[in-house]
Amino acid sequence: MQNEVVPAGAPWSGIVPSGRILRIIDLHGQQAVDFLCYNAADPEERYHAPNTMKAAGTIFLTAGHVLYSDIARPIFTIIEDQFGGHDTIGGCCSAPSNRMLYGVEDCPGCRENFLHALAQHGLGRRDIVPNVNFFMRVPVLPTGNAAIAEGVSPLGCVVALRAEMDALAVISNCPQVNNPCNAYNPTPIQVQIT
Repeated sequence: MQNEVVPAGAPWSGIVPSGRILRIIDLHGQQAVDFLCYNAADPEERYHAPNTMKAAGTIFLTAGHVLYSDIARPIFTIIEDQFGGHDTIGGCCSAPSNRMLYGVEDCPGCRENFLHALAQHGLGRRDIVPNVNFFMRVPVLPTGNAAIAEGVSPLGCVVALRAEMDALAVISNCPQVNNPCNAYNPTPIQVQIT
């Protein structure tokens, strides 16, 4: 069993063998967790948001939904979800998007965390694709308008995923302080592989 606390605003990555369970625990509540995944043996095969949303029939993921790759193979299945409705469209924050949206300089985000974690596996900018945001809400109105909403996950909230192949999981424990996804206060999470 692997059991790690990921500090507020920090990245994490690891290989989850096929059949094993990856648990992400929002220790203090209201914390967004950006997530990417890849075929560990061939990272060119990676999470694909459109395939995942088309198969799920929704943009909000929960237990029973599968995270599909770009060649329509399952990478992870969500087997437990105490939150419900994880975001698939908000993408990751970044220093450039923080400058564009909020007018702040030198404010790194999840993209920079992803780059740091991916570099440990020989991957880089070309390997960042639209990601899943666990414990994050981006409500979409009938008009099509959408905006990141305040984090509402309770203390100790869990999402658990079963690896359907040997998978590389990459996490950014979101450092965002310019929008309400973390209630403007990033906190630690826990990651377990069992």
